[in-house]
Amino acid sequence: MVRLPLTPAEVERGQRLGALLRRARGERSMLDIALDAHVSPETLRKIESGRVATPAFPTIAAIADVLGLSLDAVWAEISRPEHDVTRERLTA
Repeated sequence: MVRLPLTPAEVERGQRLGALLRRARGERSMLDIALDAHVSPETLRKIESGRVATPAFPTIAAIADVLGLSLDAVWAEISRPEHDVTRERLTA
């Protein structure tokens, strides 16, 4: 199967997802979260760094569950246009 290149919007969404997961993980170790979610630490590291911009749904669902994040909240956070995220940072 040929995989099409990611669009800039998909790359940006992947970066927002990684940032969200890092914030939600807080002081907890990447290893502990990965093991609890039954994913490899390398997979979690790649998602958090944005290197895997479109991870599989079950992977995100498992990580979100371990972090106590609802999938609705994850989607709302990562699907906002960048200008909304920038505006929120400026007014916070």
